[in-house]
Amino acid sequence: MHKRILLVARRDYLAAIRSKAFLFGLILAPILFGSGFIGVAVMKAKPDIAERRLVVLDHTGRSAAAVCEAILAKSSKERSATPDGARKYPPYRCTSEPADEGAIAAQRLALSERIRRREIFAFLEIGRDAVHPPDAADPEKLPPASRVDYYSKASGIDETRGWLSGPVSDGMRAVRLAELGVDRARFAAILAPAAIQTMSLLARDPKTGAIQEAHKKNEIEEFAIPFVLMMMLAMMVLMSAGPMLGAVADDKQQRVFEMLLASASPFELMAGKMFAAVALTMTSSIFYIAASLFVLQSMAMLGMAPLAVLPWFFIYMVADVMVLSSFAIAVGSACASPNDAQHLAMLVLAPTMIPLFLIAPILQAPSGGLATAMSFIPPFTPLIMLMRQAMPGGVPAWQPWVALVGVIAWTLFATWAAARIFRIAILVQGKTANVSQLLRWAVRG
Repeated sequence: MHKRILLVARRDYLAAIRSKAFLFGLILAPILFGSGFIGVAVMKAKPDIAERRLVVLDHTGRSAAAVCEAILAKSSKERSATPDGARKYPPYRCTSEPADEGAIAAQRLALSERIRRREIFAFLEIGRDAVHPPDAADPEKLPPASRVDYYSKASGIDETRGWLSGPVSDGMRAVRLAELGVDRARFAAILAPAAIQTMSLLARDPKTGAIQEAHKKNEIEEFAIPFVLMMMLAMMVLMSAGPMLGAVADDKQQRVFEMLLASASPFELMAGKMFAAVALTMTSSIFYIAASLFVLQSMAMLGMAPLAVLPWFFIYMVADVMVLSSFAIAVGSACASPNDAQHLAMLVLAPTMIPLFLIAPILQAPSGGLATAMSFIPPFTPLIMLMRQAMPGGVPAWQPWVALVGVIAWTLFATWAAARIFRIAILVQGKTANVSQLLRWAVRG
């Protein structure tokens, strides 16, 4: 039996790695994966530095000048921060208009038309009571007269709105300080923000017992390493399980399995395909990991590589590929055609896709209740636990081992259930099984 399983695995593995599609995907996948990061880097290297003109519509009659002054001061400071005076951010020009209370709607419309004609980039409207707004637990619930409204043609993700938040607040504070009789020369010192530096936690050296000092954190690096490692694992798993779903359905439609069943049992066929998927994924992952380490070494950044986590990467990868490929084989064998298999693809890929949707909350609170609980749910453990382990501080030493027990149990159970479905579904022709039938076949065999 073992020999027949290895023969099936060897045949599928060699057929896959010799195909042009595999070689093409091996090269294209990291290019597509990294194109987003390359795009961001290019955009940062060549930012949009066209001048942005702003108009401040002032209902208070005394705030526009202070707000415009703060905006221009920040814009000038950003340019002077670079040694050569080159700009990384667009320059801002600010003018003000008094609000016409009797025709405010027409005035807003006129400014909106100027934005559409690209004469100005945006305009701010300072409410009548914005200098001294009422106390409110939720600033979003303030009445229009007590807030500063921002009008722009930009999309919902608008960097200018965030950029303006600081100087607009400084301008409004300057008006309040002036009303209190504070010397104008002291405004800059009073409004200067406190310098906050993100530091690592202190630790004790396990060998010497000495206290290791904290160091400055690089937040970009700390985000990039766990994110890239998680995305690489997800990419490996999806590349192996995704195509298998349609391939098995196509083999069933062509009655290939009926001929193979004369030489091997359903379990042997399924096990052989699973091992081929594991071997194929291992080949790709070793190539990508080695290439990544080589790039980091060439950039003198090998210290960033999470070498202690790499063994867990391969353990989780093997477990995840076995589960998802077994599901893909079982679901594919229950479909009447490859087109029908695509409708059930999310059923197979959900254990990988759901953790990807939770990247943001997990990165924000890797030791929080959600991230910790999700990392102990076996279908989600490989991706979430791996990302938590790769983050600064890692996880308690016992958590990966306890989670690994759950992953092994889940892998054995999922493979056993998928084998029972495959044994029946492979010979059922003419109709695609629904989810209830798949569950019934898994229970009854």
